[in-house]
Amino acid sequence: MNDTTSPILEHVTVTGHRLEYYWTRPRAAEEPVLVFLHEGLGSARLWRGFPAQLAERTGLPGLVYSRYGYGGSDVLESESGRARPLEYLHREALEALPGLRDALGLDDVILIGHSDGGSISLLHGRDGRWPVRGMMIMAPHVFVEDMTIAGIEEAKIAYETTDLPARIGRHHTDGDATFWGWNATWLTPAFRDWNIEDCLPGITAPVLVIQGADDQYGSQKQLDAIAAGVSGPAQTVMIPDCGHSPQRDQPQAVLDATAAFVAGLIQV
Repeated sequence: MNDTTSPILEHVTVTGHRLEYYWTRPRAAEEPVLVFLHEGLGSARLWRGFPAQLAERTGLPGLVYSRYGYGGSDVLESESGRARPLEYLHREALEALPGLRDALGLDDVILIGHSDGGSISLLHGRDGRWPVRGMMIMAPHVFVEDMTIAGIEEAKIAYETTDLPARIGRHHTDGDATFWGWNATWLTPAFRDWNIEDCLPGITAPVLVIQGADDQYGSQKQLDAIAAGVSGPAQTVMIPDCGHSPQRDQPQAVLDATAAFVAGLIQV
């Protein structure tokens, strides 16, 4: 599969919501699975060719899905205005992802998380209730920085003054609900205190953390906190000339680092 090939989407109902997903290839019995968790405005399709490329490099199948409120999954029905509940990432990690794993038989997984998906990966792997062989996370957040808020405020202005709504709308059933469900939540004053550093000591699986040096949403502090906080082995990679989406800005560097990391996981 490349950037111009459309994956064959299937659907599954998890925690009362219909979610779209696809496999990069059929899974053989007892194979580990790469599970891809997208960013705050992402979807299964917006990973583009990266899942297939990583699956080919590692020899493992990939499961790629759109979380509730994204892509062609069920449209977000907000519980409070346009914003999601402040604990929405915890719900995804502790309710939705376990439900998806149960529904699709994902018993042996390596999590591949980007931004929000990286934070969800950390929360999911925190206490061993759902075994995780390892996780590669890109541009994750474990606390909110001033630069994070500044970047999200800039996105709000762009959404209100440019063609950003049309561009986002091409990738989601309801682009407005998707955008505001992300943007309004992170700009809620109470969300400024959001912090998941307390989950880190419960993570014993190996972790690879990748971030772009030019990421407008987070700094080296995120990598340092994760490396210092987890109980298992941790590697951190800061990629130069790279923004918030390393898999798009520097795909070869990300593929090389991740393939080597995964090779170490499946040899043990």
